[in-house]
Amino acid sequence: MTNPTPLIEMRGITKRFGGVTALDDVSLSIMRGEIHCLAGENGSGKSTIIKVMSGVYQPDAGSILIDGQPAGVLDPVKSTAAGIQVIYQDFSLFPTLSVVENLTINSFLREGARVVDRKRARAMAREVLARLDVDLPLDAAVETLPTSGRQLVAIARAVLADARLIIMDEPTTALTGREVERLFRITRDLQAHGIAILFVSHKMREMLDLSERLTVFRNGRKVAEGAITDFDEAAITRAMTGRDLEAGHYDAPAIQGTPRLEYRDVSVPGRLSGVSLKLWPGEVVGVSGLIGSGRTELALAAFGMLPPATGAVLVDGRDVTPRSVQQAIAAGIAYVPEDRLSEGLFLTRSIRDNSIVSSIRRFAPGLWLNRKAAADATREMFEGMAIAAPSSEVAVGTLSGGNQQRVMIGRWLMTGANVLILNGPTVGVDVGSKATIHAIIHRMAREEGLAVLMISDDVPELVANCNRVVTMVHGRIAAELSGPSLTEDALNDSLRLNIAVSA
Repeated sequence: MTNPTPLIEMRGITKRFGGVTALDDVSLSIMRGEIHCLAGENGSGKSTIIKVMSGVYQPDAGSILIDGQPAGVLDPVKSTAAGIQVIYQDFSLFPTLSVVENLTINSFLREGARVVDRKRARAMAREVLARLDVDLPLDAAVETLPTSGRQLVAIARAVLADARLIIMDEPTTALTGREVERLFRITRDLQAHGIAILFVSHKMREMLDLSERLTVFRNGRKVAEGAITDFDEAAITRAMTGRDLEAGHYDAPAIQGTPRLEYRDVSVPGRLSGVSLKLWPGEVVGVSGLIGSGRTELALAAFGMLPPATGAVLVDGRDVTPRSVQQAIAAGIAYVPEDRLSEGLFLTRSIRDNSIVSSIRRFAPGLWLNRKAAADATREMFEGMAIAAPSSEVAVGTLSGGNQQRVMIGRWLMTGANVLILNGPTVGVDVGSKATIHAIIHRMAREEGLAVLMISDDVPELVANCNRVVTMVHGRIAAELSGPSLTEDALNDSLRLNIAVSA
């Protein structure tokens, strides 16, 4: 008979930081062996409740019960001892240590071992990886593994720690479709062994596909909760944002004149092979494919980071084939990378400083910065990109993911670019900010004649926001979908065909 007592129960939790209430009388319970999704926009309180649950924060009011018993003051040691494990987005691994060492170091520390039994460590590692039905190189440094590999190490480490509840914070942000499928298989297998999963995600398809129960936070309060069968995408969106968001389809202006961006038989040895593609003013063209298919290389070839060996890149009919980033910017090409935190933003610097850095010569043609011109341009960008912040002097690192992404896009538009390449434009962005970013892209394309190349794994995003989508495999364009043929089913079928070809 199933035990009806929750594994962990949060009652009336309130948490304040100065004058800001991050959690306001929130209650949440997680049952043994269930997959429970926690949803909400950035700043809704998801991260705070996770840190209260794991003992990082102590609540200002409310109580926590584990197995029906008051937990008292919960700290990370007590939380771990109770079987609560959190897998954060950075995985909290030791990058220079091997897979075996990362998997077993905590176990030996808990035992108080003075010497590591390496033979036993390898046996423990093999056993837990076999249980998860995954194969990882035991002696490889974790920093050499792909994102999905590092995530598997974090999950296996949690299982070795006798986890009863594993909290996964945005676990699919940097995963491909196949990697997400493997993660879901492992998650269901963990559930079959009685382990509860709290799955934190922005992606509604994942919530609906994986979870059994759903809780939605908004502005520090719980606004919805129930069986996943009680929800659809529209209901989840409404609960998360407090409003209905229209999911339309982008129709580009009529094609006329000279292409704004053209790849003409572009090849990069081992990366791209004879790629030809045209984008006209006002078009939003999507690109999808497996990691290594050439989709990111397509962007880098146009942005001067991966100069073509043969072929040409043209802007408005002029051969600009860039050999450096500076040449690409001068030609009117802008590139927003997938990882804005490590590749795009200076997190400790202000919005203004981040905004003007790519067009610094415009504001500092000599030795001195024209502060008024920089401030005026930043203010215009700030308003046009609908950035939610007290002022442009706020550090970018304090902003939500959606606002950070808008700063990135706005920075490049300040260069006067007429070609915008977006790699994962809404990765790690909540549903409300995602809709805002899409609307801004559509407006700039329609009104300014911007040509947009959108690289994404998100099939619904591509179908809703692009007038054409190309799929890539082995550095070549494999298919193009547009008009009535551009549907989610057709695009998924094309991607599955790519997987078969790559296998």
